[in-house]
Amino acid sequence: MQKPNERRQTQRFDLHLPIHYRISHRGETSRWATGVTCDIGSAGVTFRCRKALPIGAHVEMTIEWPARHEELPVDLLTTGIVVRSSSTKAAVNMTSYRFRTDLQNSEPMAAIA
Repeated sequence: MQKPNERRQTQRFDLHLPIHYRISHRGETSRWATGVTCDIGSAGVTFRCRKALPIGAHVEMTIEWPARHEELPVDLLTTGIVVRSSSTKAAVNMTSYRFRTDLQNSEPMAAIA
C-alpha cells in the first residue's frame, strides 16, 4: 500500500544495499564512488551519497544484490538519470538494468550503455 502523498507510479522497497556509481555530465565521467541504497523499485532508486549530484546527469550503478547464484555474488547493473539530489541523497530514474554474476568483468556497464 502506497503512502497517501506518494507520487511514484511503482512500489519502492526499503533495501539498504551497497552501491557503486559514477556520473557522466557535460562530457566528463567521474570516478566510481560508493554509497548505500535507501529504497529501490522497478523504475528507480534512491541512495545515500557524499555530495549532491547534478540533476539530469547520466549515472551508472552497480548494486550488490542480496541473492546469490550458485554461490556467486549477484550484482544489479543499471543506468539512469539523476532526477533529485541533495548533499546526502540522490534519486535516479532507471533507464536500463540487468543482473550479473560474472565478477571478472571490470567494466560492467559497457554491455548495456
